[in-house]
Amino acid sequence: MTIVYSYTTPCAESPEDFADGSSTTAAHRQCAGCPMLVDCLYRAVVEVDVSGFVACTTESDRANIRRRLGIQVVDQTQNLGFSLARAAGSPVSHEAVVAARQAHPDDTCQQLAERLGCSTSTIKRHLRRARQGGPVAATAPATRRVPSVDDVLDAFDQLDSSRVA
Repeated sequence: MTIVYSYTTPCAESPEDFADGSSTTAAHRQCAGCPMLVDCLYRAVVEVDVSGFVACTTESDRANIRRRLGIQVVDQTQNLGFSLARAAGSPVSHEAVVAARQAHPDDTCQQLAERLGCSTSTIKRHLRRARQGGPVAATAPATRRVPSVDDVLDAFDQLDSSRVA
């Protein structure tokens, strides 16, 4: 016999308390007591830029944490309604440019650059390399430093709003 424990997060039980992005006392209290807080905070800061009140933070709080950690939000999924985050200054991969071109064949280079958060010249360089059949990576790819959970929690601890949590 298998026993399955389920937990419904407060934001799933009463999404109206969290959707508008303002930090209400009730939402803050519910969020602070949630066992998913650390995972939720990490994902909302590093992986997906969501709107509303999430993990005891407002959108402004999460932007502040990203600034401290050097994370730049890049809108790569306009049609999905959320954005992905990538480290500031990290290069856009050749594969990402080629995939974006395949997914959006009618976009201009400028539109692709906006989608990927890079310059138009970067898009042109990668597309030229793809047309010429050149190597996928002419240079060694730069490693992107992804913040650890501890990094995110340390930045969270520096927020004024975290003292309430």
